[in-house]
Amino acid sequence: MANFIQEFKDFAMRGNVMDMAVGVIIGGAFGKIVTSLVNDVLMPVISLATGGIDFTNLFITLGDGDFSTLAQAQEAGASVLAYGSFIQNVVDFLIVAFCIFCVIKAINVATKKKDEEPAPAPAEPEPTKEEVLLAEIRDLLAKK
Repeated sequence: MANFIQEFKDFAMRGNVMDMAVGVIIGGAFGKIVTSLVNDVLMPVISLATGGIDFTNLFITLGDGDFSTLAQAQEAGASVLAYGSFIQNVVDFLIVAFCIFCVIKAINVATKKKDEEPAPAPAEPEPTKEEVLLAEIRDLLAKK
């Protein structure tokens, strides 16, 4: 049993597991920011541009009944196809994907600049014994 607990501890404390945990937490917070951006900033502008259409209230009743809002239809227990919610989720996804793309692109640009910094010139390697002897022979022959 102690071996099992130690193996679990080793697994849980690995760097990549901890990195993933941090990523999930930050991703959750980032998701809330993007959802607010979509719901509170972008969707009102899109709704204004489309003549006041509220995407989240777009639906088709699949059974009997005539409802003016999605909430009324759901309250009555009617079967509905809420395609407006789907549109909203697609817009959310596209914005999240675009934001992640921008962040990754910025990281890649920063990393590329760091990698492009010139490395110090490598030192000249020490000549081998044979090269030293050949240079001495050459110098002696040049003196004659």
